[in-house]
This record gives sequence, structure tokens and C-alpha cells, in this order.
Amino acid sequence: MAQNFAHGNYSHTQKKAKNSGGGRTPRDRARRELSQNFLVDRHAVELMVKAARPRGLVLEPGAGEGALTMALAEAGADVVGYEIDPLLVAKLRARSKLKIIKGDFTGIRPPDEPFAVVGNIPYSITSKIVQWCLAAPELTSATLLTQLEYARKRSGDFGRWSLVTVESWPWFTWEMLDHVSRESFRPVPSVDSAILRIERRPEPLVDDGVAWQELVELGFSGVGGSLYASLGPHYGGVDAAFERAGIARDAVVAFVHPDQWVTLYDSLRRSG
Repeated sequence: MAQNFAHGNYSHTQKKAKNSGGGRTPRDRARRELSQNFLVDRHAVELMVKAARPRGLVLEPGAGEGALTMALAEAGADVVGYEIDPLLVAKLRARSKLKIIKGDFTGIRPPDEPFAVVGNIPYSITSKIVQWCLAAPELTSATLLTQLEYARKRSGDFGRWSLVTVESWPWFTWEMLDHVSRESFRPVPSVDSAILRIERRPEPLVDDGVAWQELVELGFSGVGGSLYASLGPHYGGVDAAFERAGIARDAVVAFVHPDQWVTLYDSLRRSG
């Protein structure tokens, strides 16, 4: 089921790169505008390939200088790289026979066959890329190098769960894998990164996507100050459903685990 799951935008601030004259060169400005921080650490590239387990068709948003593109191809994937910077496109095409397409990855139509997405993505459009991935019917997985804070928030590493994660949980798993230091990039950004793995489940956990989305959005509406207060006026059997899911009546919505949401959904559906 294709839905719009992504919310918010998490960009990072790059360190200023100055030339000998004290100003920015055109390439400096282009890198900043396009949120370009190239992956130069071979070990980090290997971690990405290991996490992605690439096979079959793999799309790479933001191919950059091609370090990850080449590694994915060497691992046996059928890679299609997307890059918006025409200078980098020309360089990549000149040094390899890989398919490199000039353009905005988020503007393309998803393939009609199973595929994965793997990329060191521009952090300024993280949410847009994640939204594209979640809405693609044939996507099998997305292995993305994101800002550390974004990966922690989406994977529940802070002990809290975001709307986008809960809303997509019946269809996708979210897992934060290896931490990648800011020193693995050039130019060096001001924050560290992490590998975020989003994988489609073999079978959805719920039977009605519309009913699930209505429940979750109402729960995250903030009405009443707790999940119970938000849902109580709209559903029958709320007390029994909360008890079965192990959710306290005063629980704040962000601290309710997505699996508890699934149990809550099942209970409320049975109670009518």
C-alpha cells in the first residue's frame, strides 16, 4: 500500500570551506546548495554494502563521486546512479560503464519491478527521499546513510517513536545500524551519521491500511495529552485494548512502541 509516511526535514550544517581569498568558490557554493558531503572512508563504504546486501536492481540517490556506486556494482548489484550535479555526472560517466542518470531522484517514477535503494543521501532532502521510498510499491529495502539524529529518531533509539515510523510500521521495519563518523566525509560535516535500514515486511501486520492510518493520526493528534485521552472518545473497548497492549492510561504517545500499536489496533477492531 503506497502512503505518504515522511514528515519533517533534517538537514545538517556544513563547515565553511574557504579558499585562499577568504570567499567561496563556485564549487564550494554548489556543494553547499546540493548538500554534498562525499563518502571517502573505504571502511564506511564497506559497512554500507554489508548492510544493504545488494542484489538485483539497486537505485542510488546522490551518486556523488561514485565510491559507493562502484562498491555496489562490485558486489554484484545492477546499479543505476542518480546525480543532479552535471559535473559529477560527466566524471562518473567518463570513468565507468555504469548507468548514471542526471536528475533529481525524488522526481523519478519508481520501477515496476522489485528494487532496493542504497545511498549516502543529501541530508537536506532526507525526508523527501524517505517519503519516496515508502511510497514505492515495489521497494524491497532502503539502506540510507543519514544524519545520526534522524536515524536515532526514526529507529526508536531515543526511546521514543515518531509518527512516520509508527504509521509505516505494519509495512516496514526500521533499524539503525553502524555509526559513521563525520570524518568519513569530505567536506567534513558538523554532525556524525548512521546507517538506517528500512525493510519491507513479507506480509503487512494489519488488514486495513486506512483504518490503521486513521488510528495512528488520531493518536498523534495530541488531543487530551495522552494516547488514551486522544482515542477514548472515538473507539469502543479502549480500556480492554489498552490493557491487552500493555499501555498505561497516562502514556504519552511518543513512548508507545509500534508493536503495542498493532496489538491496540487488533483489539479495537475486534471490539468494533
